[in-house]
Amino acid sequence: MKKSRLPMVLLGVGLAFLYLPIVLLVVYSFNDNRSLTVWTGASLRWYHELIEDGQMLEAAWLSLRIAFATACGAVVLGTVAGLMLARFGAFRGRALFAGMISAPLVMPEVIMGLALLLLFVSAEQLIGWPAGRGVLTIILAHITFTMSFVAVVIQSRLVSMDASLEEAAMDLGARPAKVFFVITLPIIAPAIVSGWLLAFTLSLDDLVITSFVSGPGSTTLPMIVFSSIRLGLKPEINALATIVVAVVATGIGLAGFLEARRARIREREESQAGKA
Repeated sequence: MKKSRLPMVLLGVGLAFLYLPIVLLVVYSFNDNRSLTVWTGASLRWYHELIEDGQMLEAAWLSLRIAFATACGAVVLGTVAGLMLARFGAFRGRALFAGMISAPLVMPEVIMGLALLLLFVSAEQLIGWPAGRGVLTIILAHITFTMSFVAVVIQSRLVSMDASLEEAAMDLGARPAKVFFVITLPIIAPAIVSGWLLAFTLSLDDLVITSFVSGPGSTTLPMIVFSSIRLGLKPEINALATIVVAVVATGIGLAGFLEARRARIREREESQAGKA
């Protein structure tokens, strides 16, 4: 029986809807014309102007620093939270704790940004810290909502992990701290890396919450891009987006290559073990 082509057609339409705008963005980043719709010839003009745009580069470097600090803080707190939810059983206040961890996942960013702004203003009036809004308040705000995503990733990995390994180590006399660092941590390391990357991406991409808690001298890259779009899209934005797409594609390709290589090594080892 001849298979229907309708699923393949729908798949092609869906992929075109998702990726065709990205392809057009990359193509027009090499357009010599300032117009975003009229093609006049290939050129690297906008990449040169992007490199010379000090404000854009400073905002990009600031966003990277904030995202790195946010990811590190979110991984530490999210790992602790995920460990408590997965290993500490039904402790008092567990339902409230789980609800507070899950709240940032579903709460609108406008509400969360306003709440964090009121928190920082009230804390400054009461104890004098933080002194104004800036990089520190952005990092604290980003950690607040990204740690929830990390906690979910870590908790799901711990739930699926064989707890008998930890129990066996404790039966042999290992203390809980040693069990965590020697047994648990290496097993959940891929989940920690995934959580770090997720927190880094969310922080780097955030606009709404950052707009509430930022101050003078703490303008991030998404804020610069949004302001540029409101005043009229500049071709440098296409060049910047193309660089981001290239970096992401390279990272995905490298991760796929390493995963395929690891799978081949595992199959080779299993084959050698079977022959032995």
